[in-house]
Amino acid sequence: MTWTLPNVLTTLRLMAAPGVAVMFLYFHRPAADFLALALFLGAAITDFFDGFLARLWGQETRFGAMLDPIADKAMVVIALLIVVGYSGMNPWLILPATVILFREVFVSGLREFLGAYAGLLKVTKLAKWKTTAQMVSIAVLFLASGLETLHLHIYQRMDPAAYDAALRAGPDDWNGLWLAASGGWYAGLFGLGLIWVAAALTLATGVDYFRKSMPYLRDEVR
Repeated sequence: MTWTLPNVLTTLRLMAAPGVAVMFLYFHRPAADFLALALFLGAAITDFFDGFLARLWGQETRFGAMLDPIADKAMVVIALLIVVGYSGMNPWLILPATVILFREVFVSGLREFLGAYAGLLKVTKLAKWKTTAQMVSIAVLFLASGLETLHLHIYQRMDPAAYDAALRAGPDDWNGLWLAASGGWYAGLFGLGLIWVAAALTLATGVDYFRKSMPYLRDEVR
């Protein structure tokens, strides 16, 4: 295996996946949320550059082709577990997360079963949009979680009267309390909508891969 820059970026993205969870082990919230967001965004950016640079420089390798989807899935799965867990097990978030996790496990098992025929399940443009939607929605949900926690911390340290006054004055002076409260609410709503879009794209790509593999799942391959 050659340690090209694209392969290094892919490996770093794989290592960043558990690092997102580690942020919540060593840091208190909301710092953990924002640090996890920064790490997740950095890893997501490498998802574009490793493939782009590999094609640009003619450095596409079997190792990179193998590791890239694994790194993507690890990032999405671990981050989703964290987001769902800290959401208070919101059922509106659990359902799309379940669809995404189910599809990823199903397609991975399908590729393993197909073996030599797994090349038939090539990454499509829709699958790339699916990955993008997943990562953007998770990043927005991390932002929402951090802002909501920040809002809670500010609330716990303020006099109720001062808190109400700051919220009422927020649209005029854009104070930190109002920004955290309104930003967290809008980001949460937007992130929830995006994760449903990501779940729909994820389901569509799963159905597409299953349809393509059907001829190879019969008892006799034609």
